[in-house]
Amino acid sequence: MVFFALYFVAMFLGLGFGLLFILKEMYPEQDPFVAANGFLFYWIIGDLLMRFFLQKLPVMSVKPLLTLPIKRSTVVNYVLGKSVLSFFNFLPLFAIIPFSIMLIGDGYVASEILIWLFALIITVLIINFLNFIIEAFSAESELSFLPIIVVVSVLFGLNYFEIVPMTTLIGSGFLGIANNPILILIPIAILALCYGFNFKILRKKLYLDSSLKTKVTEVNASDLSWTERFGDIAPFMKLDLKLIWRNKRTKSMAMLLLIGVLYGLFFYPQPMYREMTFMSAFIGIFSTGFFLINFGQFIPAWDSGYYKLLMSQNIKYEQYLRSKFILMVISVVLLFILGIPYVYFGYKILIAHFAAAIYNIGVNTHVILWGGSFNRKK
Repeated sequence: MVFFALYFVAMFLGLGFGLLFILKEMYPEQDPFVAANGFLFYWIIGDLLMRFFLQKLPVMSVKPLLTLPIKRSTVVNYVLGKSVLSFFNFLPLFAIIPFSIMLIGDGYVASEILIWLFALIITVLIINFLNFIIEAFSAESELSFLPIIVVVSVLFGLNYFEIVPMTTLIGSGFLGIANNPILILIPIAILALCYGFNFKILRKKLYLDSSLKTKVTEVNASDLSWTERFGDIAPFMKLDLKLIWRNKRTKSMAMLLLIGVLYGLFFYPQPMYREMTFMSAFIGIFSTGFFLINFGQFIPAWDSGYYKLLMSQNIKYEQYLRSKFILMVISVVLLFILGIPYVYFGYKILIAHFAAAIYNIGVNTHVILWGGSFNRKK
């Protein structure tokens, strides 16, 4: 996770310092600052989508506080305040701060750029709290990922079919804030509303006995007889598959399979990436190993609820690990098969993906399992 964080920090820093030159080259007849604002809509919906699957409200650390004589409003403010310190809120700063410095160095008015930078920081916090509002509604839905897909699809559709030009509206809005600092009050008001709504939702749920309520649902038993061919590890695989589908967080991980399949579409339609063979291997590792990386890094943390029970049974630990290993291997094979249509962009891409899948099965599975053993979080 640290390597992932450092990788993205480096990517965002590179983007921040290089974006001005890229925009000047791509749009020679347009003001780079205006062009950059035209992409803010795509950044907002992309950030919102990524946060939904990867960022969770830090409520685990609150449970011990509920037994103490502390006001619930204080506890709620603590939880929401702690969410502000998330890595996802700091990551965009590694791009927008260097870009702002480059703009000021290129001759733009410093006061306008600083106001624009402040507006973007407020926007990052709005996205942070908006994500938790969407998650609160998704928790009540059978398909937990449906609300975020609906929100993003509607916004993207309105812009794509030019019903509401979101790129122009948001771009013009940020330019207006840069030119008229008094307009900064609008995003501040939106931030206050999002914070207040989160406060209201969380305050209603923050009771010590709220987790004791049982929800009666009809059990839909899946046919997992195909796992029997794996012998003594079949019971573990059945248990894992059932738990993955019953728990919201693991179900979100399973949904990442779709992102893994579509990952290449971010790069391969652009001719410059097709000629870069090393990029095909890099994309292949992520595309075929998306589930492997996200699921594997939390082994054995996924089973922390009953880990002590497992360790007290007459079960070989090798069987436990082998069942996880086979699940990850199956996900790699499945993602490779689903990614075969990438051959449309060239047979070399398919060969690179095949090599990446072999690497994921032979090397990455073991590295991720070993790394997961150091994860002390429940």
